[in-house]
Amino acid sequence: MARGYLIVALAVLTMIHIVDFGHYAYLGVRLNASVMRYLEDAQISRDMLWQTYPVLWITAGWLLTVAALGGALLRLERVTLDRQARPLNRWSVVWGSALVVCATFLGLLGRVENLNLENPVPLRWSDAFFSGNSQVAALGLNPALFLYDTLKVSQSHFDEAQVREHYESVARYLGVQQPDAQALNFKRHQPVQPYRVRSERPPNVMFVMLESLGTSAVGAYGNPLNPTPNLDHLATQSWFFKHFYVPVTGTAKTVWASITGVPDVTRQETATRHPLLTRQNTIINDFKGYEKLYMIGGNSGWANMNALIRRSIDDVRLYDERDWKSPQVDVWGISDLDLFKESDRILRALPADKPFFAYVQTAGNHRPFTIPKDNDGFQVSDKTLEQVQAAGSRSVEQYNAVRLLDFNIGRLMELAKAGGYYENTIFVLFGDHNTRISQIPHMAPAFEQLGLESNNVPLLIHAPGLLGTRVVDDAVGLADLLPTLAGMTGMPFTSGTMGRDIQQPAPEGERVVPLVLREGTFPLIGGVTRNYLLQMEHDGSSPTLHDLSSPTPLDNVAEQNPQEFERLRDLTRGLHETSRMMLYQNVR
Repeated sequence: MARGYLIVALAVLTMIHIVDFGHYAYLGVRLNASVMRYLEDAQISRDMLWQTYPVLWITAGWLLTVAALGGALLRLERVTLDRQARPLNRWSVVWGSALVVCATFLGLLGRVENLNLENPVPLRWSDAFFSGNSQVAALGLNPALFLYDTLKVSQSHFDEAQVREHYESVARYLGVQQPDAQALNFKRHQPVQPYRVRSERPPNVMFVMLESLGTSAVGAYGNPLNPTPNLDHLATQSWFFKHFYVPVTGTAKTVWASITGVPDVTRQETATRHPLLTRQNTIINDFKGYEKLYMIGGNSGWANMNALIRRSIDDVRLYDERDWKSPQVDVWGISDLDLFKESDRILRALPADKPFFAYVQTAGNHRPFTIPKDNDGFQVSDKTLEQVQAAGSRSVEQYNAVRLLDFNIGRLMELAKAGGYYENTIFVLFGDHNTRISQIPHMAPAFEQLGLESNNVPLLIHAPGLLGTRVVDDAVGLADLLPTLAGMTGMPFTSGTMGRDIQQPAPEGERVVPLVLREGTFPLIGGVTRNYLLQMEHDGSSPTLHDLSSPTPLDNVAEQNPQEFERLRDLTRGLHETSRMMLYQNVR
């Protein structure tokens, strides 16, 4: 029976490889879940195969290959089992067992270099895209594993009927210049704007993603312990956004939306884990003539984020834990401070006459909240557990991690000034999500009771010499960052995603940001403005409207505000379902 299973497994695997060769020769892509669509027209697909390929010869070759491999394995089995047993001494058993364990471990990882033993990330399909070249990547993919990875991702894409029903309101929201409800066109072009930054050289852009930092942890947003003096000071010199939201919580989902402009509204895995989605259009590519860099202290293969970065951003230089000279301090790689220092050295070495677009992803404000030994004099606070819990932190360690992140931001600004690129750089500092704090008494009750604290994060756009200062009271979303920066830097772009330049008037009136408030197969979705939140089930049922300034925010105020209720109900459902469609429509 066991030999029978072996032969069946060999037959299946060799057939997958044969089909993979044909699939690549025909379509130029490796075998994946999209092949299942040919079963919908099985007769036509069968006839095409029969008329195009020597099916009988291929079948004969397949059977001969299975027979040859099966025979070789069975012969190896007999040779091994018929060999006379030899007794082994104790040390041979110990060393042999250790060798087998190490070999098995490395075999499971699929790599022998750049190992972070605290976070041993195995080879994944995304590692095949290390070069950004799709043909090189095709050589590195295992067809059986790649087919499995793509099959296990939900094939439930979006509700096209709902997209069509809400097309008019969503197209108006996005400012589509040539609406086409039949083609579901959401593309629009933004030319160079008169409010662009006036400078001798094109300004640099530097995104700094602040791990697990929500507004409730920042002094400028009301935290009573003032744990973030550097960010608080920067807020007085920046564009300070009082109502900024990420569409969905989770680091990989924030990276996705910040690069693509499409909220990651997938319901099982993150979109970065979907092999067929990771080659996306991004406005970053409209920054013509810019050096493009992405820097992360740990392994960029986590959640397959490296596939999105390399496949979507043209000519990007991706740096992760294998590229740094600094020591790894924990599971997340090198410290944020060392990441800033090494990133600074890279930026200083760039040609002075060429602008850069740099994305720096921090990770220190995350369990295990490591305080590195080499920290440039950072001092741990002696606040008590009761004090930090009263201000929204779960532990003293978490509180100090926020303080350390803020300290490192201060050092980043010092490095940029010393490096000579501070004056001509637009720094975009934003949280990737909040830490889902349960008690935040210093915030409005709506944030805790309606679950908004997870999505509500700080945003500062800092370039005092180029932009001046401004307080932005409107609700702004993560997807708006790239269009806004393109407008500031004078970059024309065409986009078919959710992001909008916030310096453009909002066609819907008071700005609305789409949210996912509860993830999963049956998500709770929302549309938030400066004053209201509308929430509903994913299918549009049970919509309720909530006043964010109310001391009793759980009250449904739809009857008191019927026009706002109808406006937000239509947009919330439409924006969510359209976002699901854009995940696929934005693939390039």
